[in-house]
Amino acid sequence: MLSAQGNIYQFMNQPAAQSSPEKVIIAHPHALSGEQALAALASSTIGLANSQVARRQRQYGANALPRKPPPGLLEVFLNQFKSPLIYVLVAAAVVSLLIREYSDAIFISAVLLLNAVIGTVQEYSAQRSAEALQKMMTTRVRVLREGDAYEIGSEEIVPGDIVLLESGERVPADMRILERHNLEIDESLLSGESIAVIKKADTVLTESTVLGDRINMAFAGSLVNRGRAQCVVISTGLATELGMIAESVIGESDTRAPLQERMERFTQRVAIFVGFAVLLMATILLFRGMPLSEIFLSSVALAVSVIPEGLPVALTVALAIGMRRMARHDVIVRRLIAVEALGSCTYIASDKTGTLTTNQMTVRRLLFPGHDSWEVNGDSDKPNGEITTVRGVPEGAQRKLLDMACQCAVLANEGFLGRQNDHWASNGDAVDVALLIMAHRAGWTRADAVGASPEIDIIPFESERLYSASLNRVDGRPRIFVKGAFEKLLTMCDKIAAVEGVGELDRAAVEAEARQLAGAGYRVIAMAYGDVELDDGEALSHSRLEKLTLIGLLGLIDPLRPEAKPAVARCRAAGIQVAMVTGDHPLTAFTIARELDLLEDESQVVTGPQLRDAASEAEMDRMTRSASVFARVEPRQKLDIVQSLQRSGHYVAVSGDGANDAPALRAAQVGVAMGKNGTDVARETAEIIITDDNFDSIVDGVEQGRIAYANVRKVIFLLISTGAAELVLFVLAMITALPLPLLAVQLLWLNLVTNGIQDIALAFEPGEGRELEQPPRPPREAIFNRVMLERVVISAIIIGVVAFGLFKWLLDQGFSLEQARNSTLLLMVLFENVHVFNSRSETLSVFRHNPLRNKLLLAGTVIAQLVHIGAMYTPWLGDVLGASPVSFEQWLSLLGLALSVMVVMELHKWIRARMTIANL
Repeated sequence: MLSAQGNIYQFMNQPAAQSSPEKVIIAHPHALSGEQALAALASSTIGLANSQVARRQRQYGANALPRKPPPGLLEVFLNQFKSPLIYVLVAAAVVSLLIREYSDAIFISAVLLLNAVIGTVQEYSAQRSAEALQKMMTTRVRVLREGDAYEIGSEEIVPGDIVLLESGERVPADMRILERHNLEIDESLLSGESIAVIKKADTVLTESTVLGDRINMAFAGSLVNRGRAQCVVISTGLATELGMIAESVIGESDTRAPLQERMERFTQRVAIFVGFAVLLMATILLFRGMPLSEIFLSSVALAVSVIPEGLPVALTVALAIGMRRMARHDVIVRRLIAVEALGSCTYIASDKTGTLTTNQMTVRRLLFPGHDSWEVNGDSDKPNGEITTVRGVPEGAQRKLLDMACQCAVLANEGFLGRQNDHWASNGDAVDVALLIMAHRAGWTRADAVGASPEIDIIPFESERLYSASLNRVDGRPRIFVKGAFEKLLTMCDKIAAVEGVGELDRAAVEAEARQLAGAGYRVIAMAYGDVELDDGEALSHSRLEKLTLIGLLGLIDPLRPEAKPAVARCRAAGIQVAMVTGDHPLTAFTIARELDLLEDESQVVTGPQLRDAASEAEMDRMTRSASVFARVEPRQKLDIVQSLQRSGHYVAVSGDGANDAPALRAAQVGVAMGKNGTDVARETAEIIITDDNFDSIVDGVEQGRIAYANVRKVIFLLISTGAAELVLFVLAMITALPLPLLAVQLLWLNLVTNGIQDIALAFEPGEGRELEQPPRPPREAIFNRVMLERVVISAIIIGVVAFGLFKWLLDQGFSLEQARNSTLLLMVLFENVHVFNSRSETLSVFRHNPLRNKLLLAGTVIAQLVHIGAMYTPWLGDVLGASPVSFEQWLSLLGLALSVMVVMELHKWIRARMTIANL
């Protein structure tokens, strides 16, 4: 199967069709010459024969990425029932049906249906909002077949096809470059590097060459910035680098959101407790000789009292509110559970290019050797800002030097910058556009400069030359302006421009300053000029580029987004670690990270080759724990980094915009894709999409996620504490051999209707204001921490004991069982009305927490009480619930008893606050 080179799968003697498309064609095409690649593919420079094309289309399939269809409405609806808590409620409904307690079964079924409808509406609408725009590989492409050129759809090409590429086209497949002219390709969405790659055809690389350095290859999904090329297709569809990324994210993610894990653990414990309690009680009652029918009724009543039937609806509502609040911050949540996941993350692994940076080269330093460097500030896509020296705006001789640099920058330039429809528009090479923007800040435009100094001839930029030149008539005399790679221009110069005038060039000193600029992570560009006289009819040529005067050096970089540094600082204040993951050079990554205050020294930079050379997972985990920057990282290594961080105990959020981010987005607890400039692969993989590509929006999402989780805990506290109080009431009655204080239908009324109105309103609770000043909760911390457990026990005992005391006192006073249950039911409703305000905060006093901040809760509490009073006065409903009217004096007396739980909980908050202060 392998050829003599040891890394080629041959086409010879292949069957005409396969059961499934083959994938790997050449394992290391960058390690072969163009001739060897053609031979291995049984192709030639005139292209494939039509018979070969047909056979290979059957053999290797279409050149397209598979796309997982979004779930339909029915599937989204059915997914709402996939929860252990839902299973427990279904079991309770089934038991109610078996013992013919139809009202109980109807109540439980109604809450299950309501929860499913709310969840379906939210998730389905979010799914529609987040539909991917278009596939990346739906382009037209020119190919050679049997010596003739054809234009076909990119999905029709096969391995061995000869493809003709031109500037502005998207590369349709992974290809070995055979011939090229001035070819530059932007691979940022695949490799993460912001600088376009200059490609070569004749270079043969080693097998171990990393993706970003394979200069003889063109990869699917990348964009031709400049030039043209003739290439042979190596692999298509899923066999491409892009395809392998897409394949790794096909299917469901195994990673579960933090709330999913916590809720499953919580529900399992509730289910175990309910089963144990019901079994214990049934055994006791059986030994007491109670009939089986009454044991069943008592068991259902006990189960109903413990199970928080209203939790699924309240949980769904709390997350849905978080989803809508996030949308107001330009954050689209595709999966409801991801709302809380972002708030629980302890680590954000962020892509650099396009996420923390603008993905657009810009000039940041202007250096005239022998002088301090000047700063160039402003946005990367429009000419705002200014150029300043250490003393301010350049004047006098410094201004003349700046004008000389700007004149060269706009004349030796093939780009365009101008206003179109009240917006700044540009096209051309990224460096050319960056120089035009810089010059515009000093008042120079290409149109004005060419008008004043007409162009005579040019030498366009070529990747072999690494420079461009323009011959212009300045003040009646021909003058050459050159800009390009520093090392190229230095050999052309023997003089240097300075504030004092033109002087002799000190090559060693200039080289040292250029190395220092490059060492700071900048791409260094040099500018020079010289006067020349051409003979009549003589064209400008390289031989004329000698004895020039070096003007200065430019430092270009892909700059930070303005909001990135403050956003990183907010993450740090919130106890979240932030790391930058990029395919860029380590020096470039270090410079950006230092500007972000992500690191202190180079020891915190880990490279892709270092990760690849890690001898074990333990060694890799050690590297990732201490790193703040991951540079020269290949796409599949981003996945390794995420998994390593997860092994170290982190809940990881990954942000990114490129196809190379997709595997990590899928593996993380929450994937965050950029919606404006991100790829379809990234958007389809992520649970959350940032519509404005603003890293700061992620931090806003973290804050809203924490508020959503806090509200989930508040709702759980309210439901569990009142449920536990019902259990206390139930157990005390059983111990004292009294009848059931409340029937199953009355307990359902409490849990689903009166409390259900309040817990949904509680889910609308706004933040308390300090969400981003607290560290994230430990990943393994349960929903119930010590404080919450204390509050549940104390409130359950107070409510349960007081309610039992009332029930027993009424029976002792000669009231009928129905009257005692009626008063006890009303007292429990009042307890719930009071206790919901205790639930608003674990630390803040009720009397310091403005009730008008959540008007819905205030209204919901009044409505819950009115609904119960209305039931007392409605004959048919009162008969079902065993509820009847009471006097206003009785109602006031019961309200006084209910306020006891507020007094005790306020005392608990005060004691906890004193203990916290004492421990500081």
